[in-house]
Amino acid sequence: MLTESTVIHGEMFDSHCHLDFQDFALDRSEILSQCSEAGVKHICIPGVSELSWSNLLSIVSQPNLPVSLYSALGLHPYYQDEHQHCHLDKLSHLLEHEKESIFAIGEIGLDFALPETNQESQLFYFDQQLELAQQFQLPVIIHARKSHDRVLQRLRKVEVARGGIIHAFSGSRQQAEQYIDLGFKLGFGGGVTYERARKTRELASSLPITSIVLETDSPDMPLSGFQGQRNTPLQLPLVAEAIAALRKISVAELISQTTSTSCEILLPKQLD
Repeated sequence: MLTESTVIHGEMFDSHCHLDFQDFALDRSEILSQCSEAGVKHICIPGVSELSWSNLLSIVSQPNLPVSLYSALGLHPYYQDEHQHCHLDKLSHLLEHEKESIFAIGEIGLDFALPETNQESQLFYFDQQLELAQQFQLPVIIHARKSHDRVLQRLRKVEVARGGIIHAFSGSRQQAEQYIDLGFKLGFGGGVTYERARKTRELASSLPITSIVLETDSPDMPLSGFQGQRNTPLQLPLVAEAIAALRKISVAELISQTTSTSCEILLPKQLD
């Protein structure tokens, strides 16, 4: 069973962490300090609904943070009943006037596993946000559950120039290769720590290392051995250890490449 790591050398990038959720309201600052000590130096926080955006932007703009935080704003299919057409207008306004503070559009996507969901409404909001990504030349962070073929269809229709990340990827090898061909990276998190997740572990071990990024999806997606507990970005070293072991490479090499890839997608301005 995996155990809590202490420090792993190298700057890790958690490409998907909902640090703005209420689950972290009481100890967010403490967690960020511990992340810095553990080598988790970069965290991307994707927004999920219009109600979350203000708090998220406030969190990432705090001075003297021990970890670099990057915001993404989006309308997540899970919160479909909360979304209104005017929220798309607000998102466009924020992308125009807060462009230095927003690094991606997300979390967006399609979730056809949700009970009694309105697929046409999901498709409308997904398409509209892809159009905004193209307009503002931003990457997208995509949630896809039982919908990979439809997501791929949409991505071929609206070519997102900056690509993005397919969060918590669990599709087929063929779908993975199609995403990669479209310029997307695939996010792997706690799922790879479960021996029963054979397909996900096989893909994490064999896809080109330049096509994968690390994530925790905190506070969700607990790792094996931590079921029932709140997930945090402090678990990212364990994800890195698990994937490095599957690939039979050093943890340092895995961290170096995945951090570089996350920066390539989310922080191209800083790399210029």
